Amino acid sequence: MHKSKLSGFIIDCQGDDLDGAANFWGHALAMPLRTMPPAEKDRYVRLEDRQHGLHIEVQIVGHPSRVHLDIETDDIEAEVQRLEKLGAKRVQAVSRWWVMEAPTGQRFCVVRADSPDFDRLATEWP
Repeated sequence: MHKSKLSGFIIDCQGDDLDGAANFWGHALAMPLRTMPPAEKDRYVRLEDRQHGLHIEVQIVGHPSRVHLDIETDDIEAEVQRLEKLGAKRVQAVSRWWVMEAPTGQRFCVVRADSPDFDRLATEWP
């Protein structure tokens, strides 16, 4: 058995102006900016979602700009296999997570559970 839940949203921004993109989205969504750990700070900025408790990040990417969601889980392989049975496809393993594609074409990521309320809010799967 494993658990999973919506973790949050990643705002993918094509280009190289991370600060500008983060400032825009932070102000647009009324969310304070939070610096990421040193290994990630050149590519990501966290937006603090005090209202919903979601994990929101602005990310610099090489592909066209879009928004994607993350599903967090306590067992990445089990969750990926569950989603594959629903029609999703593995696109790419990245560091500690999987980029997936829904049958309808949207990309999303399956990531390791990290939110403090994960155990309370996640759905348990057989």
